[in-house]
Amino acid sequence: MSAPVFHWFLPTGGDDRVLGAASHGAAIGATGAPGPGSPTPLAPGHREPTLGYLTRLATAVEDLGFAGVLTPTGAHCEEAWLVTAALLAQTRRLRFLVALRPGLMSPVLAAHFAATFQLLSQDRLMLNVVVGGDPAERRAYGDPAPDEERYPRATEFLEVVRRALAGETVDHAGPHYAVEGGRLRRPPAVLPPVYLGGSSPGAIATAAREADVFLTWGEPVDAVAAKVAAVRRAAEEQARELWFGIRLHVITRDTAAEAWADAERLLAGVDEATVRARQASLRRLASVGQQRMLDLHGGDRSRLLVAPNLWAGIGLVRGGAGTALVGSHAEVAERIEEYRAAGIDEFILSGYPHLEEAYAVGEGVLPLFGRPEAPAPTVGAGATGTAATAG
Repeated sequence: MSAPVFHWFLPTGGDDRVLGAASHGAAIGATGAPGPGSPTPLAPGHREPTLGYLTRLATAVEDLGFAGVLTPTGAHCEEAWLVTAALLAQTRRLRFLVALRPGLMSPVLAAHFAATFQLLSQDRLMLNVVVGGDPAERRAYGDPAPDEERYPRATEFLEVVRRALAGETVDHAGPHYAVEGGRLRRPPAVLPPVYLGGSSPGAIATAAREADVFLTWGEPVDAVAAKVAAVRRAAEEQARELWFGIRLHVITRDTAAEAWADAERLLAGVDEATVRARQASLRRLASVGQQRMLDLHGGDRSRLLVAPNLWAGIGLVRGGAGTALVGSHAEVAERIEEYRAAGIDEFILSGYPHLEEAYAVGEGVLPLFGRPEAPAPTVGAGATGTAATAG
């Protein structure tokens, strides 16, 4: 078993000490749906995603030994390409897992962005292809594609992106994209690895064909192992081999009692009306993965411990990744080892607030793994390349 790769999260929608109605950029309106309207009060201790704060976080994460940072995409946060480009000169080896959406950018333009980023960063880009999301938000960005078209379109998008990045002159006529003579003036010497997640059959099929790393949210180990096995079988049918990553929050302290006390404080100011509104809003999303996150607890505070040290409290109000590993440093490391045994290679972690929790994880948990500083997988040439072992 190779050494684990650890990444952190860049909170470009703002950071918090406690959760609330506006956590992770969500704003609760009269209908309980995220979106514009009367401002939602920010939680006490909220931090705006200024360049100064994100720079402090990125440099701390780099110094602590994390390999990279995930940067989200969506109306709730700042634009991922711009933020990460602004951090390149402030970091030396930190890699940037930049989220992008196929429906909002042509594939050759996306390849152009990626090639330029690789040039400026000295090959520190990783691509997080986000296919799901809120249908209303997609329409607000000018993407009216129906849900059933999302993954076929993403597959076609990635096929063209890979061809362009490999230095081909691309002529392509497909159901979603038409390209004539698409080419890059300077294809990258190193292709950025493609990360893609999801729980639907479409997500698994697309990942098996086009991804280098398959991502899952933090479900109990048995559920994660079953998903890894399903994706691995699908990839084998394509004569491909993938890496696997998991997205988890962490609350780790010197003792388990301290960690659980801080977990309780994180939700102390969240009332039941806010929980009901957020749960109703998230239930409306056309995302199998989001529904699986919600089903772990059903909005019930008495059901938040869903597996040993796996706490679903964050998912009461936050969309997307809703579970956290909570416990002493040794307990968190034990749970990480269980996920590794289930097939997980990479861990994309986060915690509130992200700067302080990065130190807690970096100083308390990473040393138990020898503070690995291995980069993420390097991609082979072309669409048929597979993820190689981390160097």
